[in-house]
Amino acid sequence: MMIRLIGVAALFLAVGWGLGFTAVVTPAKEEPIDGAYRVVDTVAARYQTGVDEIRTGQPAAGRDNIERAIADLAAAGAVCAETSGCEVQRFMAAYHNLLTLRSDVLAGAAEEYVELQPELDAETPQAVLQPDVADTTAPFDGRDLIELIDLNSLVRAALHDWLTWMRPSLIDAYEHYLYLRPLMWPTYEAAGLPEALLFGILAKESGGRVHSVSRAGAAGPLQFMAHTGRRFGLGHDDGFDTRFDPTAATRANVAYLREQFAQLDDDLALALAAYNGGEGRIRRLVAGSDDPSFWNPAIFGQLPRETQEYVPYVLAAAWLFLHPNEYGLEFPRADTAHTRFELQHPKTLGELAICLGQDGTRAGWFRTLRNLNPRFEHDQRLPAGTRLAAPAALVGAYRRHCVAGPRRDLAQNLHDSRDERRDLLATRIYTVRSGDTLSTIASEQGCPSTRGIAHTNGIAGPRYLIRPGQKLELIGCGS
Repeated sequence: MMIRLIGVAALFLAVGWGLGFTAVVTPAKEEPIDGAYRVVDTVAARYQTGVDEIRTGQPAAGRDNIERAIADLAAAGAVCAETSGCEVQRFMAAYHNLLTLRSDVLAGAAEEYVELQPELDAETPQAVLQPDVADTTAPFDGRDLIELIDLNSLVRAALHDWLTWMRPSLIDAYEHYLYLRPLMWPTYEAAGLPEALLFGILAKESGGRVHSVSRAGAAGPLQFMAHTGRRFGLGHDDGFDTRFDPTAATRANVAYLREQFAQLDDDLALALAAYNGGEGRIRRLVAGSDDPSFWNPAIFGQLPRETQEYVPYVLAAAWLFLHPNEYGLEFPRADTAHTRFELQHPKTLGELAICLGQDGTRAGWFRTLRNLNPRFEHDQRLPAGTRLAAPAALVGAYRRHCVAGPRRDLAQNLHDSRDERRDLLATRIYTVRSGDTLSTIASEQGCPSTRGIAHTNGIAGPRYLIRPGQKLELIGCGS
């Protein structure tokens, strides 16, 4: 594991310097994971500033902010790669997004790829724009969602996919949603929005995986980009990215849909297209059309392929949520009542998933525990006394298998083996070739330092002499 992570860190840094960055800023000295995660949103804000500056005639300042943003992300990614429990994929996704946008902006094509939104000052969930029930019921106003879904060829094709090769994903999304429902559905219900719509969006966006991060950097169960999330109160709360909070994300989703309904004449398909493809693009297309409909070929044909497919997939998933029996679809059932229990001994969520076993679920409890406790990393050892949210049915299993006994011991042993594997994979044996020096080996193999290799292998300085055929242990090297 460690060798892979060090390789990721080397990739961040190597590509960053290859683009000509002149400085790399390390995260603030706080908890390493929180500090690294916090940089992602800081980077997004700085990048947006750079985009604004380029588009308003300040190219030098704009390029500087863009390059600094990517350099900061590279440094935070390196910290993450060396920190146990830090999820490197968040940084890789954000990096891909910024690098793609950087290229488009400097080429003058950014408007088609990025929505420039005013940022809120507040960075905590308290700033969420609370949905007004009276305003949010549009476009439904008492009508059933069924009346608003046109079963045209695009939606029917999406039904086909959900019922064939995407069926396992749909079933998984439904099972995840069952346990998330108490955290998400009350917000939709209070706003007068149909539950099937919530499920359709969730199924297509994240499949019900709360910690999902897209390649473009969208995050959470309902996949908000950082800048859009901030408009609706999603930000950082004590180092936690609230886009991963199911309740906060649902409130933001409702507020976003309310805004789009008001601006797009209560057109559900267009509101969904804006959610996926950017409201600026949709408003421009609608403003220039005599037939402002998502299905209008003149509008549909100018949308990205992803958005063209996204809207039918969401509507089809919502339709299947309402009509499973008609399509031979069997959604799982479960007792999803929530409770909280207190850890009697330190545990990770991964250890709990092992000792709890699989009873009562098709695929074990790991994803459910992660979804219901989004503030905790999966391999973060939580202290005794930590209160965890879980399905009520798990409390008995926890007492039987996770407090004492063979399953508890097994879970701890397997978890500890991950650390041992990380250490083993971080050590490699390198055979010295003719012409090698410790300096060239460190450079070519992605090692932290020449002195580190020398110290590990008992090679004395200052000349650090080595000979062809000599075996060297390389620890923490990236290639």
